This record gives sequence, structure tokens and C-alpha cells, in this order.
Amino acid sequence: MASRPKSVPRDEPLPDAEVHSEGFRQTREARRSALVEDYVELIADLIEDGNEARQVDIAARLGVAQPTVAKMLTRLCADGLVSRKPYRGVFLTDAGRKVAEESRDRHQTVEAFLRALGVSAETARIDAEGIEHHVSAETLGAFRKAMAKGL
Repeated sequence: MASRPKSVPRDEPLPDAEVHSEGFRQTREARRSALVEDYVELIADLIEDGNEARQVDIAARLGVAQPTVAKMLTRLCADGLVSRKPYRGVFLTDAGRKVAEESRDRHQTVEAFLRALGVSAETARIDAEGIEHHVSAETLGAFRKAMAKGL
């Protein structure tokens, strides 16, 4: 019979329920916005690379089916982040460009911080893709401050 792993004792008591729930609420909100941010950031990247942001290209780069992209583009249009023109690509609105810039800035900060810690370029890029959506402004500020001081 295998023994049960011993639990790690807590250093501190559980926080108040209201404070505790705030962390979970923020995580749920980050999950909801992550997909939108990924799409908008990718659209900005495609446009800046000198290409149109076409549904087929978005699907290929995100590794999803075109109907999935079509559904998300409809949502992004309704949210005022992108516009579409028949037989043309997808374009960012001013609001969409703002979301893309903020997302890219978070991504670049997280990636640079991970690289400063000695994480390989490829791993830092991949990990930053997930972390960027969950990191707070306070933590980003601490990352920047630590990098400015040379860690």
C-alpha cells in the first residue's frame, strides 16, 4: 500500500473569504480576456508584418479551425475591437490597437524578465504567452524595476 504524501504546512492562515475570492475572480477574468487579447495581438502582428490579417492566416497561426476564427471575429466586431470588409482582411479599430499594444507590452516585459532570470529564449516566449494575461500591473512594475536594477 502506497503511503499518502504528507501535506505541506501553511505558513499563514487562509485569507478572509472576500479577499480570497478576489484572486479567483481576477483569474477567471484573465482567462476570459486572454483569448481576445491573443487574437487582437496576432491581428496587429500580421498587419505590422506587411500582410493582411486574413481569417485563414489567423487560424493557421493559432492552430484552430477557420469556423472558430469566424466566431471570434464576430465577437471582436461586436466588442468594437476589429472591423471586417467583404473580400478583405480584418482591421483593428482604435480600441483594438490599444488592447494589442497593452498585451504586447505585458508580453515583452514578462519575456524579458524570464530571459533575465536565465530562461531560454524559446521557453521564455512560450511561458510569457500564458503569464502575460494573468500578471498584474503591480507585478509588471516589479519585473521592470528588478530588470532596471540588473536583477
